[in-house]
Amino acid sequence: MRVLHFVTGGFSGATQVAIDLCRAAQRSAGMDVILVLRRKPSTDPARVAALHAEGLDVRVVPGWSHAATIWALRGIAREWRPDILVAHGFSEHLWGRYAGLLAGVRHLVHVEHNARERYTRWRLAQALWLARRSAATVGVSFGVRDHLLALGFPSAQCVAIPNGIDLARFPASAQAPWAQRDDAILMASRFGRQKDHATLVRAVALLQARGLDPRLAFAGGGKQRQRKAIEALVGQLGLGAQVKFLGLVADVPALLARQRIFVLSTHYEGMPLALLEAMAAGCACIGSDVVGVREVIDPGRTGLLVPEGDAPALADALADLLTHPARAEALGRAARAQAEEAFDVSHMHARYEALLRRVAADQPPIQA
Repeated sequence: MRVLHFVTGGFSGATQVAIDLCRAAQRSAGMDVILVLRRKPSTDPARVAALHAEGLDVRVVPGWSHAATIWALRGIAREWRPDILVAHGFSEHLWGRYAGLLAGVRHLVHVEHNARERYTRWRLAQALWLARRSAATVGVSFGVRDHLLALGFPSAQCVAIPNGIDLARFPASAQAPWAQRDDAILMASRFGRQKDHATLVRAVALLQARGLDPRLAFAGGGKQRQRKAIEALVGQLGLGAQVKFLGLVADVPALLARQRIFVLSTHYEGMPLALLEAMAAGCACIGSDVVGVREVIDPGRTGLLVPEGDAPALADALADLLTHPARAEALGRAARAQAEEAFDVSHMHARYEALLRRVAADQPPIQA
């Protein structure tokens, strides 16, 4: 079975899922894979070269226009002749499936990675038209699948396959004991409209009235305009001495293994890999109560949930963990156990492989 995965070259969460699926497929008997990235300004040649070096067949197609993307991907598909083309994320799932149709690929699969994509009426009409010509539509969480159904995607072909992470990157032996961890707050996430760094900054400012002045670190790249806006907010609130901007971090697992508290403040998600990684590292996690996040955190047992955009509620949750380290440690232990039980990448790959084998056999998808 020959499978082509097409995804943004921006190295987002969707890119990571596609990469992990390709890696797993290389270890699976009877499956050949190719990864095609749509070039973005943030497509790092060094990261592409690293994927080549580990043995992945990776191609990069132009991203400067939709027509150029479709035409280049069509050429690769006609040359490589995949049985299935899996198109990940918005808006790549549109251009990928158009290219698959033009190349005569027999089976098309759409993977939706977020619960609040920017569907205009015209984009949604295209997506629904393509859905009728696709074998399956995958939501990366049950919440995403339900959102797709609400938009009108065919229920018979919509399934949920929750994201997973490579737990081998987070060995328990590499994690610092709780007493030796950094008593600070970390948010590892790219800067963009989706993420809500501002609410976290305002929550930290509110803690000053309680006599708490924890350090806060932001790790990740993303849009410079959004980062500069958060830097300006930090300055306005007088938090310059408390807040650090780490930029892209080469070894995220090592950073997480030294942290006590991780926060994902966000407006919407699919199933956030950053949060899964923090749980795997044994951090006490706080997340915004949105689709995807609420499927990952069991409130009060594996982490805490706070309403989206609610700085006072987030300040309350942070104060709770900062002043009750034993409670925070227990949440971190439970989070690690949950990650081991439910979120290893092997579970995700097994579900995708089962789906793709059904698709290749012209059988309808079934919800595992």
